[in-house]
Amino acid sequence: MSTQNYANHRRTDPGFHIVLFGLIVLTLGGSIVNLIRTVGRHSGIYSAALIVVLTVVAAMISGFCRMYALKAQDRAIRAEENLRHFVLTGKLLDPRIEIHQVIALRFAPDEEFVALAKRAAEESLTPDAIKQAVKNWRADTYRV
Repeated sequence: MSTQNYANHRRTDPGFHIVLFGLIVLTLGGSIVNLIRTVGRHSGIYSAALIVVLTVVAAMISGFCRMYALKAQDRAIRAEENLRHFVLTGKLLDPRIEIHQVIALRFAPDEEFVALAKRAAEESLTPDAIKQAVKNWRADTYRV
């Protein structure tokens, strides 16, 4: 595996991002076509509509599951980085730093972390700007 850096740090899960998403899109498309064909025959409309609704529900469930897992990871990252800042400085992170900035700061090594966290708070740096400011990338291979 190559060393993680700014250019290759984004991760995708093929099973979720390609297979599951593709199957949901195909199922939704097929169920809508089925519903349209059923409307012309005036029979089976209930079943066809139910399939469309269930497909939409499946899409929503998969999206919510992904969103909730990422929120839990974000909370863990905030706690870890707050602890790291406390260990390095004796103070908690600046409350002006937003969660997306904290998530970006996790890539900074200890030598750059404190100064970059201060800059992020004072200059309201975007997460992308924070990541680009990191000189010696600290890999995070656990985030999905």
